[in-house]
Amino acid sequence: MAGKFARSWALLKASAAVLRSDKSLLVFPLLSGLCTLLVAASFLIPVGVMVIGNQHAGQQFEQGMSAGAYLLMFGFYLVQYFVIIFFQTALTGVALMHLRGEPTSVGAGFALARAKLPQILGYALIAATVGLLLRMIQERLGLIGRLVVGFIGLAWTVATFLVVPILASQDVGPVDAVKRSVELLKRSWGENLIGNGGIGMVFGLVFFLAVLLMMVLIVGAVATHSIVAVVVAGAILVVVLTLLGLIQSALQGIYSAALYRYAEAGDASVGFDQALLQQAFAPKKK
Repeated sequence: MAGKFARSWALLKASAAVLRSDKSLLVFPLLSGLCTLLVAASFLIPVGVMVIGNQHAGQQFEQGMSAGAYLLMFGFYLVQYFVIIFFQTALTGVALMHLRGEPTSVGAGFALARAKLPQILGYALIAATVGLLLRMIQERLGLIGRLVVGFIGLAWTVATFLVVPILASQDVGPVDAVKRSVELLKRSWGENLIGNGGIGMVFGLVFFLAVLLMMVLIVGAVATHSIVAVVVAGAILVVVLTLLGLIQSALQGIYSAALYRYAEAGDASVGFDQALLQQAFAPKKK
């Protein structure tokens, strides 16, 4: 495990070097986060109306209006996935340009994503359908459903890991992109997909330490009985966590772009060592 973590850390540093050289990549996760918040807020209004219009919001809302609730949930999933995938495609497209040594810009990323709108919508439909089905299983089967959803969700995440880079670089539909993603994963890495987990592990630790440190500062601010100090400490915590989230999202986009290039053509890409990728993502042993 120590060796795997070391390789993941090395890959993370290589991704960070790319991000340092092109900080405009942070724009995409920032706009994605803002848009998803707007979408979530817009769906709270009809949900609130449905709940208020039902005197017994609990059982009747879930049973008597289950069809309407599921339809609304599907609409929410569809719009959210569309927004997220759109910005992911723009980010990954720019990352691929950078890794190929081509000129990059935020505008070029958005232009690429707009050109892929039909494919993005198609993949959002697939993702929303899968998300809704998983939610239905979870609600109907209770604890067992949660376990099943956890396993299926993990398998889906792994299977579609390279869908966005494929959509950003190839002229294929969403179904073919999913098939191609599975094909590349099985051929190149199998079950040894540790890089994304390494990024999650590193940032999970950083998030924990940041929260712990900021909580200490907030407690200290409360001890001073200064409302201003408490507000400032809370604001710093929000800014730090937001910045970490943006960096993590950007790094994952760069990482997936580099891995796609390696899986597709064995190209290690700018800033990535090919031997390192071969060690971290060795083919699954038969």
